[in-house]
Amino acid sequence: MIEVKNLTKHYGHTVAVKDVSFTVNQGEVLGFLGPNGAGKTTTMKIITCFMPATFGTVSVAGFDVAENSLEVRKRIGYLPENTPLYTDIMVEDYLKFISEIRKIPKFQVADRIKSIIDTCGLRSVLKKDIGELSKGFKQRVGLAQAMIHDPDILVLDEPTSGLDPKQIIEIRQLIKNLAKKKTIILSTHILPEVSATCDRVIIINDGVLAASGTTEELQEKAEGDSIVYTTITADSKKVEDSLKSLDFVRSFNLVSKLTSTKNRYKITVKKDQQDVEELIFKIAVDKGWVLSELYSESLSLEDIFIKLTTTGQ
Repeated sequence: MIEVKNLTKHYGHTVAVKDVSFTVNQGEVLGFLGPNGAGKTTTMKIITCFMPATFGTVSVAGFDVAENSLEVRKRIGYLPENTPLYTDIMVEDYLKFISEIRKIPKFQVADRIKSIIDTCGLRSVLKKDIGELSKGFKQRVGLAQAMIHDPDILVLDEPTSGLDPKQIIEIRQLIKNLAKKKTIILSTHILPEVSATCDRVIIINDGVLAASGTTEELQEKAEGDSIVYTTITADSKKVEDSLKSLDFVRSFNLVSKLTSTKNRYKITVKKDQQDVEELIFKIAVDKGWVLSELYSESLSLEDIFIKLTTTGQ
C-alpha cells in the first residue's frame, strides 16, 4: 500500500531524513515513533505530498508521490499535528466546504457528511463555530476533514497531542474503530497508545531508521540484561553479600526498605542467563530467606524506545 525507498530530505546543509526505507501493508496500523526532530513529520509530509524528497522514492497504492501527486492525495487523509482549521466557520459549513474541495459528487455529499458526523461524534457541535470548540472537538473536526472523501489510507501526526485524558481515550477509541477499515500511519509520543492500537512499529532517530517490527520483535532486538524484582525478609547485609557473590547478577539496587528485615530489590541479571527466578528461589530456600515477591520484567515499549533512540542499537 505504501512503499518508501531510500528516502532522504535535506534542508540546506541539514539532513532531516537519511536513506529511510519501509513499507506499510494494506489494512495495517503502523506506529511511527521517534524523539522530537527525528524526521517523523518530514517523512509524513513527503508521503502526503506536502513536500518533495531530495532523494529516494515514495509510492502510495502504486502511484509515485512526485509524479502522481493528485492520485496519491485522493487516496490519503492527513491530519497534521497542528490541525489547520478555519475558526470562524460552523462545523457543518466547514464539512460542506471540504466536500467541495475534495470534489465529492453532489449527490453523495449529504450521505458522506452524515456518515462522518456519526463516525467522529460531531452532531452536538454542528452549528458551532470551530473557534468555539474544545481541543478534543477540534481534533475530531480535523479527523473528519481527513476522512470525508473516504480514503483508504490515514496519516495521523500526533492526533492526541494536547488532549486531556478523557479526550485521549475518545480519540484512541475512534482510531481503533477506523483501524478496522483503513491503513493507518500513526505518529505519537504516547507509547501505550501504540501498544494498544498498532500492528507494527517503526522507530526513527536522527533521521535514520533505528528499528522496525512488532513490539515483540523490537523487544528481542533491544533485549540485553534482564531485570528481576524480589522482596526478601532476612538479614539485609547477608542478603546483599549473597547477591554480590552471584555470578549471574550484574548489579542490584534496594528499591524500598519495608521493615528492618524486609526489603525490595531490583536485580539486573546478565544477558542470556536462564531460569533466574528458580535460581534465586533455590538460594532463598537454602539460606532460609522468606520471599514474598519474585518476578522478571520484560522491556516495555518505553524501555525499547529509550534504548533505541539513545544508543542507536
